[in-house]
Amino acid sequence: NDEQKILFAKTFGCVRMVYNHWLDRKIRQYEENKTNVTYTICAKEMAAMKKTEEYGFLKEADSIALQQSLRHLDTAFQNFFKQPKTGFPRFKSKKRNKNSYSTVCINGNITLSNGYLKLPKIGQVRLKQHRSVPSEYRLKSVTVSQTPKWKILCKYSF
Repeated sequence: NDEQKILFAKTFGCVRMVYNHWLDRKIRQYEENKTNVTYTICAKEMAAMKKTEEYGFLKEADSIALQQSLRHLDTAFQNFFKQPKTGFPRFKSKKRNKNSYSTVCINGNITLSNGYLKLPKIGQVRLKQHRSVPSEYRLKSVTVSQTPKWKILCKYSF
């Protein structure tokens, strides 16, 4: 519904802002003294940042999605230093046609049942399942992406 579309847009924006903020921070830190800002430092500072008035809007987004954004940035940096051919991490743009975020299933915060997916902060989202999921599978993570069409990718394990 319209309220969920607004929450998705806010989450996409917050994830992009967190990624770009910490990418800028990592670049400046490396230029100044050739050191790297680790994921744990970023996560601690982001938690403190959410308590400030300036960045209070980050509380509206799924906190796990924000942490996953930091993990993706950290992975991009590690890949660049291991294999420079992969290219330096780029800033996320509002103008590109693809918005996405990933979240992880922790303590049953994400469930899939009867054609609905329950996501943190968003609530129940109706979806078209292209294949049934066996009952012995456990939901591990979900990636929500918006290109011209909406797409939700769920990862499972035994």
